Amino acid sequence: MGILDEIDGDPMEGVANLFDIAMVFAVALLLALVTAYNISELLDPTSSVTVVKNPGDPDMQIIIKNMSSIQVLNMTEQVGGGQGTRIGTAYRLKSGQVIYVPEDERSSSPA
Repeated sequence: MGILDEIDGDPMEGVANLFDIAMVFAVALLLALVTAYNISELLDPTSSVTVVKNPGDPDMQIIIKNMSSIQVLNMTEQVGGGQGTRIGTAYRLKSGQVIYVPEDERSSSPA
């Protein structure tokens, strides 16, 4: 009855503590990722969010979350069209900025 009795114990005792530490670390990592990427809006059922994946690439996707419905739009080669009247022109500058110039009401209406 000496030091050897105090040393003898359950050898798996430390493994349980390692599992607890790993679980706390995993939850903290998930919370950090949600906070860093502002994903908390995606988890809120009352918010509306639009996410663009791979902008400008051929496999670009637009993900629209409106309240509880989620819609995914994939990039295609088709050109959209519609009916209506021309209301102006958009120009892209060398800096990448887009400027919209509305058409003059007098020049667009027939005389």
